[in-house]
Amino acid sequence: MTEIDFSGLVVVAVVAFTAPLLLGLAPAIRLPAVVLELVAGIVIGPSGFGWVEIDVAIEVLALVGLAFLLFLSGLEIDFDRLRGRLLGLTGLGFVVSFGIALAVAFVLAGVGQVDTPLFVAIVLVATSLGVVVPVLKDSGNSATTLGQLVIGAASIADFGAVILLSLFFSREATSTTTQLLLLGGFLLVAAAFLVALLGAEHSRRLSAVLLRLQDTTAQIRVRGAFLLMIALVALAAALGLEVILGAFLAGAILSLVDRDRTMTHPALRAKLEAVGFGVFIPVFFVSSGILFDLDALLASASTASRVPIFLAALLLVRALPALLYRSTLGARDTAVAGLLQATSLPFIVAASMIGIELGLVDEATGAALVAAGLLSVLLLPLLALTLLRRGEPATAAAAPALTH
Repeated sequence: MTEIDFSGLVVVAVVAFTAPLLLGLAPAIRLPAVVLELVAGIVIGPSGFGWVEIDVAIEVLALVGLAFLLFLSGLEIDFDRLRGRLLGLTGLGFVVSFGIALAVAFVLAGVGQVDTPLFVAIVLVATSLGVVVPVLKDSGNSATTLGQLVIGAASIADFGAVILLSLFFSREATSTTTQLLLLGGFLLVAAAFLVALLGAEHSRRLSAVLLRLQDTTAQIRVRGAFLLMIALVALAAALGLEVILGAFLAGAILSLVDRDRTMTHPALRAKLEAVGFGVFIPVFFVSSGILFDLDALLASASTASRVPIFLAALLLVRALPALLYRSTLGARDTAVAGLLQATSLPFIVAASMIGIELGLVDEATGAALVAAGLLSVLLLPLLALTLLRRGEPATAAAAPALTH
């Protein structure tokens, strides 16, 4: 048996523990922990002091962390809100956003900034639900019309980006037809999982057993959720699709099963977040920082200039479609929605790593995309909150207003 060295993982664990603790000790610093984890990873990695390199222990936990991150993103989708006028507005917004992304990416390719415009376009269309939702909750806007539109748009953008990435850049498929067949087969199996889970939840005998075991050392519902995630991740990998698709759909399936958030267990989501954000996801972000090629990014002024270019691209791709909400939200809240929709980091990190692995982008382009995502998380929510605090109270229409 190969001996595994845990010394690097110890350093990663120290960073994962220290980053949120430092932010907690300085509450005036409104900075998402993920940003500090990424920056700390750069500092301890080969681009910094060189204390840690990715080894087997870190790689395995980071991969599970990536799966958990997408799993919890899928779990964030509120399918009860994605209907009626809200679905129409946000769906149209995503179509417009992807159209702008394609135009921007092909322009960037034309001036020699990127080599794979379709891949870059897909990277640019996602929104960071994990950052946007806390901002809306903390500002008291998650249940307003503004919050509904932003969360709905972010859900569709994340789902669409994951599907598009798996459709056009799967590992094994040799043609679009093959990719469609693989993706279709995968979605059918995922639908079968959904039907099976819904059936299980309505079985009195099985529900009684689950109820008895859910808060014991068995933690049976947490284990079941983990099994669902790993099963779909394994299936996606076996079909040559990206593992993030399997993880994301697993979370979406669980969200559909648990639509009232109490059907399965009132604390299930909190337990899953504790496992994901408490153990695995920080390892993914710190390891992403370790893999970040700062030298490639700073190799030349032209390479470094890609960072503001990609940040501007994010604003064009995700903020501009928010103009569709103007008649509903008004000018100020439309600007707030645009800024929040342009906030993106986790998907950029995950997709950039996949792109580098598949040879779709080079190290410098991947680093520039991640750096632009970091800046979006640092700057755009802060600007959005500033607008909210300076203007009138956010649109207070209740959720049903956009669902009919």
